[in-house]
Amino acid sequence: MVLGNDIGTFLATALVAAIVGVILFMILLRTVRRQSVAALSMVVVFGAASWLLFRVSDDVRTTGRWLVESRKYKAAILAQPDPANGELKHAEWDGWGFAGSGDTTVYLVFDPSDSLAAAAKSRSAGKYKGIPCEVPHVRRLENRWYTVLFYTDTDWNHCS
Repeated sequence: MVLGNDIGTFLATALVAAIVGVILFMILLRTVRRQSVAALSMVVVFGAASWLLFRVSDDVRTTGRWLVESRKYKAAILAQPDPANGELKHAEWDGWGFAGSGDTTVYLVFDPSDSLAAAAKSRSAGKYKGIPCEVPHVRRLENRWYTVLFYTDTDWNHCS
């Protein structure tokens, strides 16, 4: 899930986690008499690690993707002409959704004045200069580069 976020990747990850969980449970049942503490500890550690990875998967994916693909995205965004309406240069970075629940879009934004730094630090929703819609989350990747999460069924050109 480091470089993508689609339903196929999610289902594959869930399937692998379920298979590993069943295998660990079978090992637990076979060894409960001899090594019950070790087997139970293994299941607890696996559960805790799975929960932790689930909680930070977005951060891990975003950080990994930025490390691998930042040059390509930077070149593409910096090659864009300056917007005449005062908006920031941007490109679609990530997105997900499901029929009936709407689509969520994340944009990579270049902010030459670094004015989004306060928004990223506060972690609060708001309407920020250079972004056409109110957004729930701004995240700083490095100086002048941010990801901006748009509400479900809202994108850069269509504010709800």
